[in-house]
Amino acid sequence: MKTLLILNGPNLNLLGTREPAVYGATTLADLQARCEADGQRLGLAVECFQSNHEGALIDQIHEAGRRFATGELVGVVFNPGAFTHTSVALFDAIQGVKPLPVIEVHISNVHAREPFRHHSYVSPAAAGIVVGFGIDGYRLAIEGLACQAAAA
Repeated sequence: MKTLLILNGPNLNLLGTREPAVYGATTLADLQARCEADGQRLGLAVECFQSNHEGALIDQIHEAGRRFATGELVGVVFNPGAFTHTSVALFDAIQGVKPLPVIEVHISNVHAREPFRHHSYVSPAAAGIVVGFGIDGYRLAIEGLACQAAAA
């Protein structure tokens, strides 16, 4: 069975308690269980990883590139959190493992929030972007990757 990787960046470990009006009441554990169920429905194994550390996320992207090249991994759904707006290193990591498809996901509509959230360093390297659909954005990204993998 092919695998899909869900990466979550800084502060997403606080889902369910951090600004529930913006991010909802779903915890990270609940989100991961939903992603695993969505993947299983589509015939994909789902692995989840969250870190508040940029280097750990970069290491995961590098390893995902290797796994994609061997045919083990179909792609990555990535919510880089605040690193979206600050990290050239994440852009470089994603660029460095192309053609690995990475779908950037944001729970809130970042374009309707503070101006500093309107720019993403990750978006130009991403294969697609899903914003503003709450945690359902992860399901949409998983379905998109599954469709791409089936068409390949």
